[in-house]
Amino acid sequence: MRTSAFVYPWDVVGDAAAPARLAALGVAQVTLAAAYHSTRALTPRHPRHRVVTAEHSAVLYPPDATRWRGRALRPYPAGDWAPGDAWGEAAAALAAAGLDVHTWVVLAHNSRLGAEHPHTSVLNAYGDRYPWAPCIAQPATRAYLTELAAEAAVRPGAHGTELESLGWYGLAHLHAHDKTGGIALGEAGQYLMSLCFCPSCRTGYGAHGLDADELAAAVRGALEPLWRGAADDGGWPAVEKLLGEERAAATRAWREETAATLQEAAVAAVRAAAPDGFQVLLHADPVSYHCGANAGVDPAHILSVADGVVVPCTGGTALLTPFAERAGEGSVLAANLTIVSGMGGSPGTLARDAARARDLGANELRLYHSGLASDADLAAVRPALADL
Repeated sequence: MRTSAFVYPWDVVGDAAAPARLAALGVAQVTLAAAYHSTRALTPRHPRHRVVTAEHSAVLYPPDATRWRGRALRPYPAGDWAPGDAWGEAAAALAAAGLDVHTWVVLAHNSRLGAEHPHTSVLNAYGDRYPWAPCIAQPATRAYLTELAAEAAVRPGAHGTELESLGWYGLAHLHAHDKTGGIALGEAGQYLMSLCFCPSCRTGYGAHGLDADELAAAVRGALEPLWRGAADDGGWPAVEKLLGEERAAATRAWREETAATLQEAAVAAVRAAAPDGFQVLLHADPVSYHCGANAGVDPAHILSVADGVVVPCTGGTALLTPFAERAGEGSVLAANLTIVSGMGGSPGTLARDAARARDLGANELRLYHSGLASDADLAAVRPALADL
């Protein structure tokens, strides 16, 4: 199975041994971050540092000033954690080691955008904004995300891209020192708390036969039992029970339509900017109402738009099946497995987990994350990939 390892530019720049070390894992490809959210990351083997703090969402290359001239929403260049063309420098070193380089582009997840342009953020039924979550229904935000996808994906030397967070983001997010786990919201509560009530979404609900004020009141009422500690019986049936079937269906229709058309536009923009043969994958979840880095999608639709999907498989491979049932010849179905023991990964069972994923239809692997893994984790990966 073709395998790619996720990597940050700061894992490579300044460490001359990094490209050969990655090649020695047995991967054919690296998925190198070109646009990324704020993070604090260990770099356990780097000769110059051990911790990198990316203070805000940024592009890890010099953005094109001409492309962004006159736009209120634009990408932020990185600070000293990825100065200059860090992506380009890292990509050149990795390619020289014989590795195929693809871009890794985080889109609708940007706390700095929300801080500097609050109106762009998801606005819940209580009037709280989520600065990490741009509302993907707003025309200016959609235009920004589509333009960013094209620029960040198609970097010189890249042979493909993986687009993350190309859909709705909601409440669930490890934001700063997160203190949101005290109430067990479950899937239904997460969905209700992620519904947006910005002007664009209010108009969208209206087009689906809903009065936005009445809907917001209904959402607040539906959440009351959860605040008191009632158990969420799980999944979409719980949303329908709490909100009512007709209201739930209308909100879902609006959100699915909004996400699908953005995905179509972003992929089309990437293809228009890319050379022939450029691969476009989406980090995806087959449950269309889910929010987050792995965008909730309709499997049949997204496989008709992109070249394939990257599917979270740490802890289980069940999410592969809906995609495998709809994948056509040539579609990429990449199982994403965490190889960092300290982050819940299991590098010691990689061969077994990969085989299970292959049996369910996966034809590629993604390893999260080679730069964060310990030497012991990487030592377990090498023989597993050799067996594959």
